[in-house]
Amino acid sequence: MSASLAEAGALNRSAAYASISVALLLLGLKAWAAWSTGSTAMLGSLADTGLDLVASMATLAGVWIAAHPADHDHRFGHGKAEALAALFQVVLISLSALVLAFRAVDQLVAGSRTSAASDGILVSGIAMAATITLIAWQRYVIRRTASLAIATDHVHYQSDLLLNLAVIAALALDQYGGVKGADPLFGLAIAGWLGWGAWSASHEALDNLMDREWPQHKKDRFLAVLGRHPELRGVHDLRTRTAGNRDFVQFHVWVDGNMTVAAAHDVMDEIEAKLLAEFPGVEILIHPDPDGHVDSGIAGEAEPAIAQA
Repeated sequence: MSASLAEAGALNRSAAYASISVALLLLGLKAWAAWSTGSTAMLGSLADTGLDLVASMATLAGVWIAAHPADHDHRFGHGKAEALAALFQVVLISLSALVLAFRAVDQLVAGSRTSAASDGILVSGIAMAATITLIAWQRYVIRRTASLAIATDHVHYQSDLLLNLAVIAALALDQYGGVKGADPLFGLAIAGWLGWGAWSASHEALDNLMDREWPQHKKDRFLAVLGRHPELRGVHDLRTRTAGNRDFVQFHVWVDGNMTVAAAHDVMDEIEAKLLAEFPGVEILIHPDPDGHVDSGIAGEAEPAIAQA
């Protein structure tokens, strides 16, 4: 069930505060563990947590701005602040991956070893427990709000689980298994994982900023609701986009050309009510056209699912 805009803003902020709290806790623990073990994998985990903190603060700023209602200068609201926050996180993740990769290569060439593996393993175990708790809360918030910024933060913390497992494996293999070079090799693997995560997370943020159309399955569901109204003869020039957790859609519909303006207005109100019941919170703009009227260009392209209804 989707939350109201006010409730969504409060939930998103709570998830961002939780993320900041976890990042602060882990930053202190991992700084001590990286110093005591000398592990590149642990150093990479520390760098990632440091960036988690910065990214979570950016997420908090993004969801706070996005929760502001539309105003005179931002008639469509502030939803894209979430996409900007998500893109900022992507940049930070990419930078941490590059720094970690250079550090791992340097340690691999130098042939240095780790120490105090038990301390590092304990810290990584605590980090995993805290991260699992945070992820569970983020998933609940995402289900209620569909926040892009929280979703990107969620992807990053999901990767942290694997990252901490990799740190445990690197320390255990290096000290207890006697596998030379295990730690920097795992550090390289973590850098690659972070880079892949940044690349994957960038797509949705860029799609949001570039006003990409809804996915086809969502458009099909929208058209199916439109097709239930008997007064509609067809629909064309359907345009959709998403800004943060807000959806926007506009389209033209064909109705009986002899219909009065008042009657057409009532039909548009009925259509909007049906759509809002299925797509709560979406902002809808409908333009009625007399049946058979054809625009040029994109606006003339009818949606087959409705045109045939």
